[in-house]
Amino acid sequence: MPTRLRSFSKINLGLAVGPARPDGFHALTTVYQTLQMHDLVTVRAKPAPETTIVVTSNHRSVPRTEAHNAERNTAYRMVAAMLNALQTKASVEIHIDKTLPVQGGMGAGSANAAAALIALERELSIALPAPQRLEIAAHIGSDVPLFLLGGTVLGLNRGEEVYPLPDSPPVHCVVAIPSVGISTPLAFQQLDARYREGTDADSASYAKALTSDLPIDTLKKLSRALASVWSTSGVKLDPTGIVHTHRTELISGDLPSGKFPSFREGVRGDLAENPLLALVRTGIENDFEEVAFSQHPSLRSTKRDLLGSGRECAFYAALSGSGSALFGLYRSQADARAAQYRVQQNGTRAILTETLPRRNYWNTMLAG
Repeated sequence: MPTRLRSFSKINLGLAVGPARPDGFHALTTVYQTLQMHDLVTVRAKPAPETTIVVTSNHRSVPRTEAHNAERNTAYRMVAAMLNALQTKASVEIHIDKTLPVQGGMGAGSANAAAALIALERELSIALPAPQRLEIAAHIGSDVPLFLLGGTVLGLNRGEEVYPLPDSPPVHCVVAIPSVGISTPLAFQQLDARYREGTDADSASYAKALTSDLPIDTLKKLSRALASVWSTSGVKLDPTGIVHTHRTELISGDLPSGKFPSFREGVRGDLAENPLLALVRTGIENDFEEVAFSQHPSLRSTKRDLLGSGRECAFYAALSGSGSALFGLYRSQADARAAQYRVQQNGTRAILTETLPRRNYWNTMLAG
């Protein structure tokens, strides 16, 4: 019986990008938030004398065996790395039923890799220790480790150093999916060019202050400072512990008590108690926005449609990651539906969804 998992998406609640480092990467500070929108990843695996990995998909743009480029697929690479780490050989079939946008800034490929990892473990009834799983995930892609946590997650370094933050109840969200795609490497190149030219001096200075010029101890303090936005009761920012907790939850459906600060359930309409509102009130921004908007001016108009005005306005709207998807967060489903209508009226696809808290992320991942 194959294992079929929902491969959830993410948005970035703010993204500060530092200048390129000597290793070619950029230091980042971001807060990820998982969403209900998802692909479906199905894995069938069994021990075999030699390892074979076959990747299929309903989407022509997904690297797959039929197209002779499966080795480029993050799910393929994750499974190969896991089998190597486990010193196990297996026959593995991966099918990706794609509904999330490609090059949309929603982490679809990274989520597919994390789902393939979890499904492979279930299929073979073996697993690596949580720290090793996170280490392998970070080598596969900067966004992959966040999908081994779910919920609201602080990302540092390249984004792969992840810390679970206190969750909030689900918030109504509209994701706008433009017809254009944005290449992440190209977006970084153009952001670097703006930094060199001094056109985004303030932004570069801010990002650098948050990232590349600060020692890791200072960054850990920053993560705790962000956590304090939500709660004064204290949070243990331990990614390995949280992965273990939620691996248990996926099997048993029971979250150990006292692991997180508690928030009153059902506060959709009472955003004064919602941690996401507390975060966006700090004025977080996405450094990629001006780059994306200069490439595709229509994206700026889409953001205005998401924001709206008057009583139906979003309490936050932004580009996700390097784009091209944008999102808005709303106080009510009626406000979200109004925003969806505005975006669609101007010719852009818009999907009504919700943010996905960590408990829900793990309890609804298994698709049967």
